[in-house]
Amino acid sequence: MRMAHLLTSLTLAASSVHAEKAGASGRVGCLENPKLVQRLAITKPGVYENYLVDSQWEGGNRVKITADDVNLRNCEIRNATGNGVGIFGKNVTIENCRIHHMLAGSIKDQKDAHGITGHWGNTVIRNCEIFYTSGDSVQFDPERNSVGQALIEHCTFWTGPLPADAAGFKRGEVPGENAVDTKVRPGDAERCKLTIRDCYFHGWQPPGAIDMMAALNLKEHIAATVTNCVLANNQVAFRLRGPGPRGGAQVEVKDCAIYDGDIGVRMEDKIENLKITGLAFGAGVKQKYQEASKGPGPGYVNEGEHEAPPIAEVIVTSP
Repeated sequence: MRMAHLLTSLTLAASSVHAEKAGASGRVGCLENPKLVQRLAITKPGVYENYLVDSQWEGGNRVKITADDVNLRNCEIRNATGNGVGIFGKNVTIENCRIHHMLAGSIKDQKDAHGITGHWGNTVIRNCEIFYTSGDSVQFDPERNSVGQALIEHCTFWTGPLPADAAGFKRGEVPGENAVDTKVRPGDAERCKLTIRDCYFHGWQPPGAIDMMAALNLKEHIAATVTNCVLANNQVAFRLRGPGPRGGAQVEVKDCAIYDGDIGVRMEDKIENLKITGLAFGAGVKQKYQEASKGPGPGYVNEGEHEAPPIAEVIVTSP
């Protein structure tokens, strides 16, 4: 037993040494001399780079992608009452983009304005920073009318008290629902696949516009894998939801770390085949696990829990 424990400790130490830091890094947003537009409609395949989309508080999808095979990179999208990016094509990659101040309604009358939303398709979101959205940083698919997969990697999604009045929100109010929220078309045999890795999620804490704010709200008929992510200062870090009218999520959490906040992992509705390995907890987590609506179901595994290193060692300090 002592040898097994030693080997486990050495394995965890080695993985922490070699793991990449979580969050966006390098240059995020526009390059020099960006093209200033109020809205961008992408109807043809190709690379779209270095746009500053200042929406002047207009609604709708501020960057609307209806073409397949699109790469949107090194852009900033800001100041809207609609969504930052709406994806309605396949094989779309969004990278090195900063999306912020998507604010609809008010703190008392919250309405959705997401950072990135639309269809599953085959979407990649890489090295992006999304913050101050009244909806979710990323939500697939609000119409529940698509199938496919999405990869989110090396991103930083966050919220917190607004530094100044913006749209219908006041200084100091905390906008947002979740960092990532999943919705799928009911009745499909194949699960939508979501992969999240090397990301940093923080700040989903009340008082906000909704009763329960979560970094990752994973639900409905998906297969999700979350690896090497850091979640800090959230009301709920992982909200994992089992079978319901639109199915239940199957989730694997590997080598992630949770710091501060109210609840680490909330397991709902007898979620099936939940696998948690190598989960680390730092200081300030009031409740590591919460079982709600019957808690975890068949296939539940949770092993290798350990103490997290100081958060500065595992996150990128600034995007």
